[in-house]
Amino acid sequence: MAIYAIGDIQGCFSAFERLIDQIRFDPSTDTLWFVGDLVNRGPNSLAVLRWVKALGPSAIVVLGNHDLHLLAAADGGRPLREDDTFQDVLAAPDRGDLLEWLRHQRLLYREDNLVLVHAGLLPQWTVDEAAELAHEVEGVLRSPDYRSLLKQMYGASPRQWSKDLAGMSRYRVIINAFTRLRFCTPDGEMEFSRVGPPDTAPNGFFPWFEVPTRRSKEATVICGHWAALGLRVADNLLALDSGCVWGQKLSAVRLQDRRIYQVACSGE
Repeated sequence: MAIYAIGDIQGCFSAFERLIDQIRFDPSTDTLWFVGDLVNRGPNSLAVLRWVKALGPSAIVVLGNHDLHLLAAADGGRPLREDDTFQDVLAAPDRGDLLEWLRHQRLLYREDNLVLVHAGLLPQWTVDEAAELAHEVEGVLRSPDYRSLLKQMYGASPRQWSKDLAGMSRYRVIINAFTRLRFCTPDGEMEFSRVGPPDTAPNGFFPWFEVPTRRSKEATVICGHWAALGLRVADNLLALDSGCVWGQKLSAVRLQDRRIYQVACSGE
């Protein structure tokens, strides 16, 4: 019995298949944890969604920003971008089932001292607080009012968490932290325009996991989202976006012993 965490697939189904073959995944005994961004930018989002959905309880999925964008575009709340490549999902005969399944996935998953999230955690949040906030937004996303959330979740404001936030401003900060965070200040102000490696941080900003006062640092956070960061393995961090969709590698880690598995990608 093994648990494998897998980085951002983004529709690169061929690379994903090769990675699954490499780790010799057995769905009857093993579990796959996905850091989000199953879809978009790569050529075969539909095959990825169908494969992961078919795993049932053998898959743990957290939502990434591209997954949420697919949901918003599917409901007409957001126009397609020029570089969106999930039209195969939108045209599929099983589109309704796939989108319903995706909409019911988590923003955060925790098991023992492990925390699975797409992008990161704000330094003010303990793991318990982050889990409660994720559950709050998940409830709205799974409710009949989900279309309003998907339509209004876009934007970078507010840039900082406050427990006094309410309504869509509150949900937007939570979603942005879980699915878009790279750099922030020690007091949790987020910066979204920089997507480069850690040494490109603006003055006063840090990679979220390097903020010394981060209240979740006792947990091991498993995340993706930051291709320019690349594979990063530390005591309390497993960052797994190794740029598959950009022609680099798709990565997995076996959580029991932190063995790394990788396959080369060509954007396929």
